[in-house]
Amino acid sequence: MRNTIKLRNRLFVKICLRKNNKIMIKNNLPESQTINQIGSGTTIKGEIKSNGDFRIDGSLNGSIELKGKIVVGESGKVEGEINCQNAVISGTVKANIRVSDLLELKSSSKFEGEIITKKLSIEPGAKFSGSCNMEDVAANLNAISKHGSTKEKAS
Repeated sequence: MRNTIKLRNRLFVKICLRKNNKIMIKNNLPESQTINQIGSGTTIKGEIKSNGDFRIDGSLNGSIELKGKIVVGESGKVEGEINCQNAVISGTVKANIRVSDLLELKSSSKFEGEIITKKLSIEPGAKFSGSCNMEDVAANLNAISKHGSTKEKAS
């Protein structure tokens, strides 16, 4: 089943309902045209892939893979996996996150999970529980794909 929806910036994306009732959102437009948003009061379960930036003020339970920047607003909640170039977290995130450049945890953020990033900025007041690996993300992603998760390698 395929439907087309209109996001806040009037960008059309395709939503595919898979057999296991998971929703996948795909956006294949060039980066310069895409800034997407999940508004407050909205919950999405599934997988999101985009070439552009994404702001979450609602809830995402699943994975998000971006070639751009993710912003999780103060009312935003994410559970699952995040892969992106840059990230600014002000809300609640329980996820494994891989950021190829800069991850910012703002003072209002609550983060629980595994971080792999090149650069990390944590403001006073931010809550962080988990592990952090600050090496070249591309090298870590190759190692994880060959050997499983970083936790498995340590065992």
